Amino acid sequence: MGDILGALRNVFGQPSQAPLAATDDADFANYAAPSPVSIVSTPTASISATNSAESAGAASSSWFAPSAYQPRPYTAWYRVWERVTIADFYSELFILPFIIIIVVVHFWGTSKNKRKASGWIRAHAPLLEQEYACVGFDTKRRSTGLDAGDMGTGVNDPIDLFKEKAANEFVTYATGRQNVAFLDIKLLLAKRYNPMGRAGELTIGFFVESMAAPKERMEATAYVFDGREHDLIIQSSNGSFEKETFKSSYDGFVFAIVHKESMKSLRESRYDLSLTTTKDSAKLPPWATVMSESAEVSDALLTTELVKAVEQTGELLEALIITDMPLDQPKKLNDVQPRKRLTLLVNLPSSNSSSAYQATLPIFRLFLRLPDILAAAPRYRPEALRRVKATREDEIKKIKKNEEDERADDRRTKFEKQKKEERERMLKNMSAEQQRKFREKETATELRRGQKKKSVKA
Repeated sequence: MGDILGALRNVFGQPSQAPLAATDDADFANYAAPSPVSIVSTPTASISATNSAESAGAASSSWFAPSAYQPRPYTAWYRVWERVTIADFYSELFILPFIIIIVVVHFWGTSKNKRKASGWIRAHAPLLEQEYACVGFDTKRRSTGLDAGDMGTGVNDPIDLFKEKAANEFVTYATGRQNVAFLDIKLLLAKRYNPMGRAGELTIGFFVESMAAPKERMEATAYVFDGREHDLIIQSSNGSFEKETFKSSYDGFVFAIVHKESMKSLRESRYDLSLTTTKDSAKLPPWATVMSESAEVSDALLTTELVKAVEQTGELLEALIITDMPLDQPKKLNDVQPRKRLTLLVNLPSSNSSSAYQATLPIFRLFLRLPDILAAAPRYRPEALRRVKATREDEIKKIKKNEEDERADDRRTKFEKQKKEERERMLKNMSAEQQRKFREKETATELRRGQKKKSVKA
């Protein structure tokens, strides 16, 4: 068969090919075995391979090589500089300056806020330690006799009186004084460590009237005893404390001296100030006004010393509030119970030095001693507090009515639920015909009720 195919190829002019080592139909055992080829290592081949590797290493050793891929030599693990170029770190070099700027700004902002808080406490620590036996959260701390210019070190450093609640919020605490249970002080500073967030808050405050731009200010709240010393103070073992009598209570009312620019926001954010009426006083500067529940209370509290302190503070004063009502609208009778306290809101000056707070020291000193003035003042006439009592009685009536409505709704819901369960139980025990008649009866009853309501309205 192979000879015939070869003859035909010769006839048609096709060149003859060498016979195959094995045909397709040949047996598997007759396949020609591959001949082994010896691998000879020649010095010329090794030299050429070494030269090519050296040339590739020389091309990639340049730190400013192009970013296109080039062969990298195989070197020891610690010889990193022979395997990489500056082009491998372009993305890191682009991100690194931004990271450095963010870290630097963060540390600068936090240290700036700490210096500002330190300046405030250095100026006010002498007053606090004169008025209170214990200042700060350290219960073992005692009065150190710091002067206004004393820088202090270690445990005597005035900044130790503060606790950093956040990078822009510092708080401190004082207790151990007659007529006052404790005093809370909070410094709210700008977010200097977050320029983008601060810029966003300023932008929103500029365009949205309801969201005012944040200000750096101090919030101090004094919680008075109001005659409850025996309930709040731990009594001694000898029983001498029980025999003492205290006169720390005074009439409950809401009175405030506020800056006119802050009057609207305070009235909207505080429930107690929403109960007052606003009236300008000839004794106060033009930028300040009085928010009070009683005109007689306002005339009695606007003393010469208070007016002078307000004038010295200037427009840094945001509000001085005397109240016994809650900040949020009460929803339960327990929320209407008098909780007398005094609040001072003062904006902070831009400077960090202790001398910058000389203007705010008079109002802060008067604020610390105001509980004594209120406790020593005589009681007001019943006619002067008639409106105050009427306001609280109205609030109590509203709360009682809301609670009665809620209880009535609960009873109605419970009755409807029981009625529905009874109906389902009855239908479950009925046959199909009985269920049909029962539903027809319910439909007729609802129609009669609807017609009756229409006739009553007509």
